[in-house]
Amino acid sequence: MAQKCKKAKVFSALEIANICGVVNQTAINWIKAGAIKASTTPGGQFRVTPQDLKEFMVSRGFKIPSVVEDAIKESCCSEKKLLVVDDDKVVNSLIANYIQKEFPCIEVFQAFDGFEAGTIMSKEIPSCVILDLDLPGVDGFSLCKKLKKDLVFNNPFVIVITALEEDDDLNKKIAKLGCDYFLTKPLNMNQLIAIVNQWNGQK
Repeated sequence: MAQKCKKAKVFSALEIANICGVVNQTAINWIKAGAIKASTTPGGQFRVTPQDLKEFMVSRGFKIPSVVEDAIKESCCSEKKLLVVDDDKVVNSLIANYIQKEFPCIEVFQAFDGFEAGTIMSKEIPSCVILDLDLPGVDGFSLCKKLKKDLVFNNPFVIVITALEEDDDLNKKIAKLGCDYFLTKPLNMNQLIAIVNQWNGQK
C-alpha cells in the first residue's frame, strides 16, 4: 500500500497579491524585479513556492499568515517516504493508517516480510523505516544492518520495533544495528508519532 501526498502548493501572482493586500500588478512587478523568486509555467504564469514567498514577506515586514505557513509544512514533507515492515498485517496496517492520518503528506508504504521490504527499499528509497525484528525471510536484524551500511539506501531513519522479550542479549544485538530508535510492543502510538515527527522535521 502507498498513499501519495497531494501536489505541493505553489502560489500564483494573484494569490500573492491577495495574501499581501496589494493589487495583482504589484505582485507581478515584485516578481519581475526579482524581489520574489518565481518559476514560469508554459502558459507564462508565475508560480512561487511557499518558502520563497515567506522569505520575501519577512524581508518586507509582512505578517506571515497561516495559509503560507501551512503550505510550507506540506511542501517540507511532500516528497518524504516511510516504510512500515511487519509481518503482522493488523499491526502493520494500524501503524501505517495512524501515520497517514497524522502526516497526510508522507507517502506510506507497507511490507510484510524482509524480501518485500528489500524490494520496496530498492525501488522507493524511503528515508524512514519502521522495522519489526522478527520477520519471515530476511530477518529484521539483517535488514537493518543492510539499510544502515549500504550507501544506496542513503542511511534511512530506522525505528526498530519488536515483541521479542527484552534482555541483555537482545539489547546488545540492537545496539550493534545502528538504528535510530528501539520500541517494544505493544507500541505506544503517541511515542511512535513523536519519533516520526522528529524525523519529519529533519531537512
